[in-house]
Amino acid sequence: MPKNSKTVKREIDDDEVTESVKDLLSNEDNCEDSFRKSSLVGDVPQNKERDVEEGSEEEEEERPAWSSKLQYILAQVGFSVGLGNVWRFPYLCQKNGGGAYLVPYLILLVLIGIPLFFLELAVGQRIRRGSIGVWNYISPRLGGIGFASCLVCFFVALYYNVIIGWSLFYFSQSFQQPLPWHECPLVKNKTNTYVEPECEKSSATTYYWYRVALDISDSISESGGLNWRMTLCLLAAWTMVCLAMMKGIQSSGKVRKVFCILKHTIFQ
Repeated sequence: MPKNSKTVKREIDDDEVTESVKDLLSNEDNCEDSFRKSSLVGDVPQNKERDVEEGSEEEEEERPAWSSKLQYILAQVGFSVGLGNVWRFPYLCQKNGGGAYLVPYLILLVLIGIPLFFLELAVGQRIRRGSIGVWNYISPRLGGIGFASCLVCFFVALYYNVIIGWSLFYFSQSFQQPLPWHECPLVKNKTNTYVEPECEKSSATTYYWYRVALDISDSISESGGLNWRMTLCLLAAWTMVCLAMMKGIQSSGKVRKVFCILKHTIFQ
């Protein structure tokens, strides 16, 4: 074979080799591109799932907070100090021994009352959940305690709003001069005028409380009808509670700034 043919063959072989190498490199590039695209496509839903999970966790952690420390302090003062502390406690203290009653009271207050109160505030601020959620967070087996505490709060709200209704009634009746419970009512007939015998046996305030404010019946077997004045006062009390709690602590905090200070001013 002539030399020229050999050189031509080599050139042809070299061209084939170079072409095959180029094809391999191009195939590798295509494979790498497709692998990157597939990996990106596979990462997108995972990243979306992670973002959704993080967003849901942030939404669960984000709870309404007090706008200022003053609202928080007033909320705790309103929770701790009420009609029973200001009006009922001095009466019970005097009835059960006076100064001697304060000794066991202060001991139990330091050993039990203040630690439990501090524990309740600390757990609430740390876990930032409601009564049921806090006990479920501590242990799912203790969730019943949260439900029991909510039930107790419901019954407390029932009777405490009744007391607020009574207070609203007396507040509305206190704009008279003289006060309607200042003296016993007079009964007039055709011949003479005399004091109500039932009021004369007890007192003017007791008579007004039972016969006018409560309008009780003579026996438990008699219903006595609807006391519309007390019903309206009770409805007003529940309306104020609903308006204060409608938007959570954002609305109740503003209400406490007014009513908490006003309440203790009236008590004084």
